[in-house]
Amino acid sequence: MKTSKLIKYALYAAILAALALVGCEKLDPYSIDAPPDLQNKIDSIAAVEASKDTGDTTYIDIATTIVGPEDNSAAWWTEFSDYFTIPSNKLLHLEFINHGSGENNWNNWNLAVANVADRDADDYAEYFVLRSDAYGWGNDDFDLSMISHNYPDLDEDGDIWNDFRTTMQGAHVTLEIDHSPTGNVFVTATALGTNDGELVMTYQQPVSATEDIVAFLVCDASHFEMEEAYLTPSKVTEVEDVEPSSITVEGTPDFVELGNEDFWGDATATVTFADGSSEQVDTADLSFSVIPDMTTLGEKTVIVSYNKTKQGEYTDAVSTYYTLEVTNSVSSIEVTTLPDITTYYFYSSDSIIFNPKGMVVTATYADETTDILANESLEFSKIPADEGSQNAVISYVGTTSTVTTTVPLTLVQGTGQVGATDFSTEWWTEFSDDYAVASGESKTLKMYCYSANLENYQSPSTILRKADMTEYAVVRMDNYGWGDGYGTATATSDWNWDTFASNISGSEIIITVTNNGDDTADVYYDVTYATGETHFQSYEGITVDSSDLNCALVIEGAYIVFVE
Repeated sequence: MKTSKLIKYALYAAILAALALVGCEKLDPYSIDAPPDLQNKIDSIAAVEASKDTGDTTYIDIATTIVGPEDNSAAWWTEFSDYFTIPSNKLLHLEFINHGSGENNWNNWNLAVANVADRDADDYAEYFVLRSDAYGWGNDDFDLSMISHNYPDLDEDGDIWNDFRTTMQGAHVTLEIDHSPTGNVFVTATALGTNDGELVMTYQQPVSATEDIVAFLVCDASHFEMEEAYLTPSKVTEVEDVEPSSITVEGTPDFVELGNEDFWGDATATVTFADGSSEQVDTADLSFSVIPDMTTLGEKTVIVSYNKTKQGEYTDAVSTYYTLEVTNSVSSIEVTTLPDITTYYFYSSDSIIFNPKGMVVTATYADETTDILANESLEFSKIPADEGSQNAVISYVGTTSTVTTTVPLTLVQGTGQVGATDFSTEWWTEFSDDYAVASGESKTLKMYCYSANLENYQSPSTILRKADMTEYAVVRMDNYGWGDGYGTATATSDWNWDTFASNISGSEIIITVTNNGDDTADVYYDVTYATGETHFQSYEGITVDSSDLNCALVIEGAYIVFVE
């Protein structure tokens, strides 16, 4: 009898304790010495309480408290936090401890803001990805100039990034992602380092004003200890309007034939506002305060103006101007200087995009005068992928007729190819074969690269890795690399960065990977532009396992044709 009474008393006490916990508004972490099923019930109560709306604050239960492997081995886009949904007019507050490898600036937290909470969904789209080192990318509304920060040079050595990496190690990070009902998101990131350094970065961008947005963290040789997440009302219910400060135009025609009244063509205008943001504006919102007389020959000046604030209110105008030439109709065209590339190497059967760089085309007009045409005013045919002599057809489409000419080219069959001939290859999707490099030996690859010539990275990158695909390092042709083995590398080059990207296409590139036999490797790029100009890129002392070294090439926005 006494024993059964004691059991009842114990059960009553447990029930009362549980009821008392249910009545709490916010729970602190705790544990009790109890059977696992009872502890699980109490944990579930705590989770429910954590997600309750307590007035203006809605606490969010964090399922993934440790994001990424604690040895910072997470590769990019492989380890993620929970998804955090942010309705319009709400601010998401996140707190966590940041840990990174310390090797690169980006080996810390990264924030992605998207439209839905499923990266694999068909309609998934990112508004932007924001890195902690004041860098990012995103959709058409993304504007890198809108990132601001206070990152200091603590040791006064002229380099803020060594101090940044130190402060971020173990820093307590607070992220506020404010989904304003104005149709903008405002991000404020504050990192308080163990060295008492405080780093603040801000960013803003248009998003949906009515649909939910979703935020999540991404690891990159980093991991995070999640501490707290909750929603509060937005702090930004209206956005201060700003004035336009300048306007620029691109793509305006150099020549217009007599009788053609279109002096704008396919040009675009970009307005920069007082807050530093910029956007391409609709042609309908432009005014042309000086309209050229297109009925007479000669040089004409066009003045372009824009007179709206960022929110579309009328204000004082900003202006710029450009010039064009009204000419007689073109009766014939002739290639008077051949392009830089007259020999193309090919491997696949896909037609090849013609590169007119360096070419001069002279027009003869109806009045028998002559002048040079800008290559941008011409149209070019693709080149058939057939070995031997070929012609690229060049056309000038005039007001009343089209005139053409050809440029002679030579096509040579290569031995292999990586990348698509239309420059559509995305990063980390197309690779060469893997080549084993024995200890004390070298592997040399000779190729020609054809590129969109827009970005430095539209050129071959070299991967050093084990036979099982474990990477040591990746090194690009433009003096840039990463990976565990890259930390010991010495990079040298003699590039002219002002002309690097524009000279990639048609370059002969010889890449030599040397296994030094002492658990280091070197990569050397020997580059000859189509113009004959030569340059080099060298990486020495990359840490590898000399008994297990392979190399391969990867390409983006370009393609390479092997010739040996």
